[in-house]
Amino acid sequence: MKFKRAQIGAVTFEGGYHNYYQESWRLLKKNRIAMFSLFVILALFIFACFALWIAPYDPNKQVLANRLMPPGPKHWFGCDEFGRDILSRCIYGCRVSLSVGLFSQFIACLIGYFMGVAAGYFGKKTDAVVSFLIQMFSSIPFLLLAMALMFALGSGLINLYISLGLLSWAGTARLIRGNVLQLREREYIQACRVDGGSDMRIILRHLLPNCIPTLIITVTLGIPEAILAEASLSFLGLGVQSPTASWGSMIAGSEAFIRTSAFYSLFPGLCIIVTVMAFNMLGDGLRDALDPKLRR
Repeated sequence: MKFKRAQIGAVTFEGGYHNYYQESWRLLKKNRIAMFSLFVILALFIFACFALWIAPYDPNKQVLANRLMPPGPKHWFGCDEFGRDILSRCIYGCRVSLSVGLFSQFIACLIGYFMGVAAGYFGKKTDAVVSFLIQMFSSIPFLLLAMALMFALGSGLINLYISLGLLSWAGTARLIRGNVLQLREREYIQACRVDGGSDMRIILRHLLPNCIPTLIITVTLGIPEAILAEASLSFLGLGVQSPTASWGSMIAGSEAFIRTSAFYSLFPGLCIIVTVMAFNMLGDGLRDALDPKLRR
């Protein structure tokens, strides 16, 4: 019986890509922390997708009679300074945070892949230019650069997607460059060149499948960074603007009431902590499962 050989990074995996991902899923299922994190993330996506039906109240409806009402049977997380239900706003804030994480990382992944491939595959001057850009973006404090870009573009959800995506590609590009430097001298790449294969065919047909595990891991670990950045920018007034519900803007609004109504900042803060920890632990589990060199 003949087996296909899949090149994953610098490791050859017998059985092809299909069996490789089956084996990765089997190893991931053994990691209880990663699977629990995956369950939490799926629950968050359900809340985000079905917020209209899950949220008990309109997140923007103001009832001044309920101003700063503490948690109780009617309002489980209490109400804010305008009498808006905090639970409903946390659920809708989940939609904002996850969308920022996903869309910004998609942009960063796209830019990072092609920049990393250009540096590793073409080398020479292209590698020097891309490596300089990677070092430049990595040396500047991320949040400071994001604040400057958001100030230039203006606040808003779309601008958050663009700014965080444009500033997050350097780490992905560095990893992809390292992978491509190992892969470009492989026999099957050389055979494709001899057979008349174009550079674009090699990049999309042969290099991309080998870089997918790296991209999956970088996206999973990049989403919590984007969520923290969105919360920080919204807290500073440069991200999502009121009355749109955002965990960062909710914490900013609770600052004046931190001593008298601590629950106001507690629940959106817990949402950020749980979401970031879930993505980080899932990313660690995916790294162990997808990297053949770490398999035991």
